Amino acid sequence: MKLHHDTQYIRGMYLNRERISSYDFFPLNLPVINHLQELAFHPNVTYVVGENGMGKSTLLEGIAIAYGFNPEGGTLNFNFSNYDSHSNLDEYLRLKKGVYKPQDHFFFRAETFYNLATNIEELDREAFGPKIIDSFGGKSLHQQSHGESFFAAFVERFQGNGLYILDEPEAALSPLRQMSMLARINELVNQGSQFIISTHSPVLMAYPEAKILQITEAGINEVALEESDHYLLMKQFFEDKDRLLHHLFQ
Repeated sequence: MKLHHDTQYIRGMYLNRERISSYDFFPLNLPVINHLQELAFHPNVTYVVGENGMGKSTLLEGIAIAYGFNPEGGTLNFNFSNYDSHSNLDEYLRLKKGVYKPQDHFFFRAETFYNLATNIEELDREAFGPKIIDSFGGKSLHQQSHGESFFAAFVERFQGNGLYILDEPEAALSPLRQMSMLARINELVNQGSQFIISTHSPVLMAYPEAKILQITEAGINEVALEESDHYLLMKQFFEDKDRLLHHLFQ
């Protein structure tokens, strides 16, 4: 596995606390913000993990918007919006960018991928040039399952030399597809790409030598896969399922 320090498009980020007057309201009241000083990202793959409500999706969204992405995802060229529910966290974040700019870029959000698919169809109806959908494999994303359409985007649309920010991509993927995704991540890393991924999936978190940032109420800590809460819980479940179910059903 390669370490592409020269293609580390986002080296890190920090919270500009001077701009914050109160931590009482969303998103500044999230656990991820309470302890956030500065984060350094891996040149290849960084995972942001933690239970729901810790703020990992909000953090990823803030990073993406601060970089210039549309809140609902897509490439840097997409600027549609079907709703304005994104937080204003990006206003308080400062990114440390690398020397080089990515040649490709994509922000994936499971919850708004449907909106992205709709926007692509609308743009293609009005366009005279090459159709956008052709770069996603040519088949309407609406005529495929959620998992198929995202995987088509991942395989067909992602080009390499790219910055890819993915928010819970496993939401649409079977365990087998998640393993296939690891193989595709590796291909793209070897083509000079950088990934920042929020996930609940221990399968997806298994990329070798990746940095795993775990958010809890106590703060943000870098952990090994085998030390992460998600991995330990799944391991406990599969090793002693009956005992765990017994406690759950009490």
